[in-house]
Amino acid sequence: MSIKLNKSEHILFEQLVAAGAKNAAEIFAKSGLPTRRIEQYHYSDLHALLADIPQVGEQTKQVSAPALRIAGAYRILMVNGEVQTTTVAPAGVDVGTIDGGVLSKRNDVIISLNNALSKDALMLKLTNDVDAIIHIDRRSEGDASHINGSVKISLADNSSATIIETFSGSDAAHLSNNATSVSIGKNAKATHIIVDLSSKKARHFHSIEYDIQAKALLHSLIVHSGSTLARTQLFAAFNGEKAHADLSGLMLVDDTQHSDITIDVLHGVPNTTSTETYKTVLRGQSKSIFQGKIIVAKDAQKTDAKMMSQALMLSDDAQFLTKPELEIFADDVICGHGATCGELDENHLFYLMSRGIAPEVAKSMLVRAFLEELFDPIKNEIIHEALESIADNWLT
Repeated sequence: MSIKLNKSEHILFEQLVAAGAKNAAEIFAKSGLPTRRIEQYHYSDLHALLADIPQVGEQTKQVSAPALRIAGAYRILMVNGEVQTTTVAPAGVDVGTIDGGVLSKRNDVIISLNNALSKDALMLKLTNDVDAIIHIDRRSEGDASHINGSVKISLADNSSATIIETFSGSDAAHLSNNATSVSIGKNAKATHIIVDLSSKKARHFHSIEYDIQAKALLHSLIVHSGSTLARTQLFAAFNGEKAHADLSGLMLVDDTQHSDITIDVLHGVPNTTSTETYKTVLRGQSKSIFQGKIIVAKDAQKTDAKMMSQALMLSDDAQFLTKPELEIFADDVICGHGATCGELDENHLFYLMSRGIAPEVAKSMLVRAFLEELFDPIKNEIIHEALESIADNWLT
């Protein structure tokens, strides 16, 4: 039985029909956008938050300046979901396109919309150790548009790479729905950094899937510092023993921004480890959400997983909402979660100010110290400095 769609949902339904996604349209007509009743969207009611839907994005020659420059990186430009001309790829990097829709079928409306509306997806195959940073520069350009784009990345066994995805574009009320699928082969090493620097008028969604094979190492960092509404959802699955993942994220939110990171980590095999560390700094009347779920399968003995979320409140009017979950079906595991929320320490502020440091500078120093736990593991100096510049720009 179909439900009564609101104006935004009706537009999305028509866009699915126009794209020839009949099955997806029929399913959407029965569900509509997620509401508070959907557990994963309990704090991000898209039925209420998405008040308008722009037209489906088209290609444009208008391309704004890069929001983040990575010196010496191999850059791949994507504009409004489509891959643009690229330079010669470094050794071990194979670049191509495949049909859109790179994510697994899940009971999730945002993923279903992306799978149905994405056209050609960027495909990256990494076959050995890649020294150059790979920068996927994803833009939402021109007038306000509904944009869907996909990226599929595969690291071969014994390979390694550092990949940074940035999201930015024109100063318009875009609705961007993005997907990234990353497969990490046996004994491969991947550093994957995702940064949203979109216009504050924009609405940004990003769904990420990680397939982690035996003895693989993954370091993932998500940074929200742009859109008025941002939600990143991460699905990580351990499918090989002795693999490890460091999953982390940072939300820098101000004014009335709404920022949401939701993760779902499945330890499906024995002898795997993970850490989940997510931090937020809030000002104004902003709202930040972290939902984290770790699932340990019945046969996944010797799992070691630790999850922590922390928020630093710089305003009495800001809100931080967190919901950690553990679902453990094995009995020989080490798992835990924690959460903290608070203001800047007045004693620390007094100490710095007593040394002649101005109050605003002292506050910035303490915030930077709070964030350094996320930046310190990034050993590449170029990326490390780029991340610090994002924090500094937000603070100033």
